[in-house]
Amino acid sequence: MTRFVHRISLSIYVVVVLVTIVILSYFGFSYYRLPIEDRFYHPLYEMLKPSGLIGHGLGIIGSLILLTGLFSYMARKRLKVFSRLGTLKYWLEFHIFLCTLGSILIVFHTTFKFGGIVSVGFWSMAIVWSSGVMGRFIYLQIPRTIEGRELSLREAEEVKEQLNQELRTKYDIDFSEIKTGRVSTLKLKLISKNIAHKDYLKLKKLVRNQKTLTRRIERLDKMKNLFRYWHFAHLPFALILLIIMVIHIGVVLTFGYKWIF
Repeated sequence: MTRFVHRISLSIYVVVVLVTIVILSYFGFSYYRLPIEDRFYHPLYEMLKPSGLIGHGLGIIGSLILLTGLFSYMARKRLKVFSRLGTLKYWLEFHIFLCTLGSILIVFHTTFKFGGIVSVGFWSMAIVWSSGVMGRFIYLQIPRTIEGRELSLREAEEVKEQLNQELRTKYDIDFSEIKTGRVSTLKLKLISKNIAHKDYLKLKKLVRNQKTLTRRIERLDKMKNLFRYWHFAHLPFALILLIIMVIHIGVVLTFGYKWIF
């Protein structure tokens, strides 16, 4: 995936989430803002209540989207048969998008009223979502291969040395002389060597990659420890969320709520 396509996909994710929030909020605002005892008299009550046509549908669709985001990422990450299917970084972003969208639909399904075991499920979902966003930040700080495999310190140092060698061989640039300087300083140095603008853009990207890799190598141990501790917050609450979801679905089916089926 090119950088342009990657940015487009991220933009689509953000737009879909924002449009979903705006449409559902606009359509049901007059209902959701009412105290629970007054909602029975609202004209949209039969549609938007958790067991209503729209309310129940939001819960089912949101749960399916959330589960798809969860298990598709787990399959890509853990099953060897899917190891070559796309870059793990992009799967992580798709996982966050689906889980965010699914969570939003589930929140509207509850009509913003949480009680009993549902409140435990809601706060577990909130913790899973927020820790997932934090986990993505930590994940991106650890040097990885194109396929998403985590690099060891030795491998990261080898990649750094390859970049250094490319700078020296192609452009006669010593990274140690410019790693603390600004891009404008580098540009002046390149102009003095009569390097073409096209080559300058390539070199600027190369230098920025080198600076980023250098920073990540310096923080490698800290980020790996953080990522390890992060699992203790993310995975247990994800498991709690799944258990409560199964219990909730079982109760709903027991009482005969079957939506449109």
